[in-house]
Amino acid sequence: MKNTTIDINVDLGEGVGNEALLMPFITSCNIACGGHAGDLQTMQEVVNLAKRYDVKVGAHPSFPDKEHFGRHTIEMSNADLFVSIKQQIEALLGILDNEQVPLNHIKLHGALYNLAAVNKNTAQVVVDVVKSFDFPVRLYVPFKSVIADFAITNNIEIVYEAFADRNYNDDLTLVSRTQKDAVIHDSNRMFNHVLSVVNYKAVKTISGTYKHIEAETFCIHGDNPNAVELIKYLRMHLETKHIFVS
Repeated sequence: MKNTTIDINVDLGEGVGNEALLMPFITSCNIACGGHAGDLQTMQEVVNLAKRYDVKVGAHPSFPDKEHFGRHTIEMSNADLFVSIKQQIEALLGILDNEQVPLNHIKLHGALYNLAAVNKNTAQVVVDVVKSFDFPVRLYVPFKSVIADFAITNNIEIVYEAFADRNYNDDLTLVSRTQKDAVIHDSNRMFNHVLSVVNYKAVKTISGTYKHIEAETFCIHGDNPNAVELIKYLRMHLETKHIFVS
């Protein structure tokens, strides 16, 4: 049987404090840059851990909204949103430069992630931010999203992402956290969720139908209370199917 490799990413530096427990089991991380969570100290601590465990580092900017953890859409002008996102990424870049760790990718957080997936205006602002840097950087994006299309058009490398611990609507948007079935907490259910995407490029949506989806990296949220156990279970059971994390 042919071996398959995938990436597992986790959002870190968000105040949970479980980074040291998660790092040995993941291959990339998304570090909160001060928009919804995090500060220079937490960024430094997570970068140090990522460096120790050879985990790829990504910036995790959001709407500037610590009050709601970046999960509410904030009305901002294009110019203000551009400045906010860029400043968040630059804060992390200062630490990465000192530690001689490259920025592997950018992954948006929360409401900003969801909005850029469907809204052309927001997607364009994000793409403009990425283009403003004088080095290439990947974007972790949802499959067949508006931001994926904009990035491809602008010659920005993308990595399709799926969520291991979140349920999907039929249009491949994430089920709102206001609904009870938004987050997957059961380890075996999450394993089958990921296995379906890897092996069949299909995800079972909240309505029970299967929709085509592709992903190279899978996210488990670091603020999921069972994040460590979920990742351990996922890795162990994926390996029995010749799917490895690398």
